[in-house]
Amino acid sequence: MRYQPLNLGRWVLWSATAIVFVVAPLMFTESFALTLLIQMGTMIIFALSYNMLLGQGGMLSFGHAVYSGLGAYITVHALNLVGKGAFYIPVPLLPLVGGLAGLVFGVLFGYVTTRRAGTTFAMISLGIGEMVYACVLMFPGFFGGEAGISTNRVVGQPYLGLSFGPAIQVYYLVALWCFVCIAAMFALTQTPLGRMANAVRDNPERAEFVGYNTQHVRFLQLALSAFFAGVAGGLSCINFEIVSAENVSAIRSGGVLLATFIGGVPFFFGPILGAVVFIFFVVALSGFTKAWLLYLGLFFLVMVLYAPGGIASLLLMQIPVIRARRFGELAAPYVAAFAAALLALAGLIGIVEMVYRLSEQGARTELALLGFAFDARDLAPWIAFGAILAAGLAALRRATRWLGARWSSIQQDLLARQP
Repeated sequence: MRYQPLNLGRWVLWSATAIVFVVAPLMFTESFALTLLIQMGTMIIFALSYNMLLGQGGMLSFGHAVYSGLGAYITVHALNLVGKGAFYIPVPLLPLVGGLAGLVFGVLFGYVTTRRAGTTFAMISLGIGEMVYACVLMFPGFFGGEAGISTNRVVGQPYLGLSFGPAIQVYYLVALWCFVCIAAMFALTQTPLGRMANAVRDNPERAEFVGYNTQHVRFLQLALSAFFAGVAGGLSCINFEIVSAENVSAIRSGGVLLATFIGGVPFFFGPILGAVVFIFFVVALSGFTKAWLLYLGLFFLVMVLYAPGGIASLLLMQIPVIRARRFGELAAPYVAAFAAALLALAGLIGIVEMVYRLSEQGARTELALLGFAFDARDLAPWIAFGAILAAGLAALRRATRWLGARWSSIQQDLLARQP
């Protein structure tokens, strides 16, 4: 797909991405789906900014929410000033205010945190995160305390006929910023700074030997990462119209860490996939069950144990098989493994939901799952779901063995064909 001086494959990929952003709300027209898409777009920027530290720079941070949260706080104050007529900036450019705020705090805190690497950096980032969270509660005059600061995104005269009151207008604003930020962060990976960040991640001693200041490289990478995190915070402020202490909390920092790991740290597009899956758990699944955190934790545990490269690694592993036209040999094992996993998941969901229902004081014990109504106090559903779980796990074990044997055979054939 290369035709000098154009890379046709890259043009096709970016064009397809833009088309997906445009047509997504036309395919999913419900208000809940639109809310889901908006939060996914914001989370994609946040996760990619975090991966600039972890995936590209090798810096494990436990306080990345500081930059998005403080960017959101500055954005909400700017938006309130616009509403009072004391300051003017078009609403579509407000995420840039958050980005600049994130950049300023990235320079301020990055000067301290990047003086060390590895575990020390992680601990310092955790300490700064807790310090900022404490300051949010200590200075309610600026941060609004636990209640936070509310705002109204519909201020001033409509910009190009857009008031950003309807959710569809907010979506396209988020989609535009998301596409621009994805392109900008990908471009940064192709720059000398991006390459040196990879070198510092892989072998800091050799990078210093050839004359580069590793602390300087880490500092620049963190500052730029903080800028994009601030953009995500600004978009979150516009969407929710409120900023609170939760925006800078360790929970939010842990959330972006989970999303990035689930998608795949070693790959640029991994955090995009991880952000989509994470928001599905947090927003969509949480509306149906109180056990969504347990399901998210189990999913994360399975990914770490069996796919440490994330969802992106699972997808990229299939490319050599597809190119060799051998993927059809894996179709039946994949279908069998998927069906067995669904069966085991059905049994697990039934048991978990019954446990949660019985643990709630005063709650009704009647449940309706998978089209069946039953009482969690009865013995029969426990036996039934336990049998389903056991059968699913047994079938999954046999299916994975079948898949593993077929996969190993194909890989051996591919290696034998190499010159």
